Amino acid sequence: MILVGSIDDIPLGEAVRVEGEVPIAVFNVDGELFAIDDTCTHQDASLADGWVEGCAVECPLHAACFDLRTGMPSGPPAKAPVRTYEVLVVDGMVHVRAPAPVGVGV
Repeated sequence: MILVGSIDDIPLGEAVRVEGEVPIAVFNVDGELFAIDDTCTHQDASLADGWVEGCAVECPLHAACFDLRTGMPSGPPAKAPVRTYEVLVVDGMVHVRAPAPVGVGV
């Protein structure tokens, strides 16, 4: 698991970027936390820098929108989804369950 930090470090309606094997963005939507790949699948832009509305984030570069619950894009210019991750809060600390590193279990 990847430690994100204290739940207080992610204000309502905001996101933080977490470095891992791939960058992950963790969003706080009305107290519910969501984690997705931080890089837009349309072009290389940080989704943590995007605009959150409801359970969607809009990429700051070309306005592609992704559902924070499923990772699915709502339409062009993005066509491919971003991965989603499980978020756990233990004693006020936020963790993201990251996928196994590439090549593990092959």
